[in-house]
Amino acid sequence: MADASEPITVFAPARLHLGFIDLHGGHGRRFGSIGLALDDIGTRVQAHVARGFSVTGEDAARAQRHLAKLRRQLKLQRPVALSIEQSMQPHSGLGSGTQLALAIGAAAAKLNEIDVSPRQLADLLDRGNRSGIGLGAFEYGGFLVDGGRGSLPGAPPLISRLHFPDAWRVILLFDPSAQGLHGTNEARAFGELEPFTQQQAHELAHAVVMRALPAVAEQDLAAFGAAINLIQQVIGDYFAAAQGGRYTSARVADMLSWLQSQGVPCVGQTSWGPTGFAIVADEAQAKDLLKSGARRLRSAGLECKICKARNRGASIEQRPIQAAEQAAG
Repeated sequence: MADASEPITVFAPARLHLGFIDLHGGHGRRFGSIGLALDDIGTRVQAHVARGFSVTGEDAARAQRHLAKLRRQLKLQRPVALSIEQSMQPHSGLGSGTQLALAIGAAAAKLNEIDVSPRQLADLLDRGNRSGIGLGAFEYGGFLVDGGRGSLPGAPPLISRLHFPDAWRVILLFDPSAQGLHGTNEARAFGELEPFTQQQAHELAHAVVMRALPAVAEQDLAAFGAAINLIQQVIGDYFAAAQGGRYTSARVADMLSWLQSQGVPCVGQTSWGPTGFAIVADEAQAKDLLKSGARRLRSAGLECKICKARNRGASIEQRPIQAAEQAAG
């Protein structure tokens, strides 16, 4: 049986943020998000009890801030040494900040035998202020919808979680030269945008509840793509003044346009981008498309990855030191 002194490995999945539902807020709740957890990309943290608190690896500075906050808030008695073994590019639209924070929180709490939920960790680390999709991806995985911000504090409640079709594949398009809006620039953008109309909010709510969710349940990719494309169009055009167009990266936009010309039913940008996505029927189709578009990708300076959806939450594993060393070797 494992004990608190044995090392812990946490894998927190990346997520797509596919759009908001209600940016008007006139009916009492604002934002409301839809998203998808991804299985082949994310954040991996290894942690063990040590003589002092420390962080090594990618994104160590941000991780150090999370660990320091947890040390104060949870009153950690056992010092934790963290190694960030895998991380995502910050501000690329994949939820890197939330997944890193939750992974560190889960590891530190478990090593200190503190019973704290992912939602409590999100509150402690100031995550999920607008969207609950990252928290939902960490807890449950799958295709997710949250209910937006109401009068209560904390991350928005998760109101729907569906198993995403196992055969469908997500093609991710990365633009290494760009970043999505974040921090004060993101807050300023929300403050300066034109008012969102109730009609737009009603249209998006219908697209989510009566189109996207049933399409996932029935594994109807064409219907799902039509719903997501509509949401992406409305949200992308609304944010265009802040991000320079429907998509943050013009190079990603060009590649998404080409993918649509090849018959891909579902394309868009996750969160503020710059990462784009395309959802296709299976692995073979994804590989064929990337093979056909290889020259375009190279000339545009884009990178790509094929992913499955992840229909489960984060993995938290604790193994004896000998087993962990063997696995690492």
